[in-house]
Amino acid sequence: MPPALPLSKVLDENAALQRLAQRLRDSNQRFEVATRVLPLALRQQLRAGPVDEEGWTLLASNAAVAAKLRQLLPRMEQQLRDAGFGDKRIRIHLRPLEG
Repeated sequence: MPPALPLSKVLDENAALQRLAQRLRDSNQRFEVATRVLPLALRQQLRAGPVDEEGWTLLASNAAVAAKLRQLLPRMEQQLRDAGFGDKRIRIHLRPLEG
């Protein structure tokens, strides 16, 4: 059996995986910038979700966290605009329960 290829080599050779990896980096960068305005306890209840043409999704651990985030969306969206991420809107979805 041939040795396994390093992930970086596989990504370099596959355009679809390159786009996926770039979207993952973009989502994580947005998370780092947008959540700077949040208290740590709230930030810990979130996960970065997908980025697409229409916006970016934040995954909240429960409905109370999602409700609080909706109040803070204008500040978070402004934080992203100030950092050069453009005007994509932030969507809030509940994170699936981990089992």
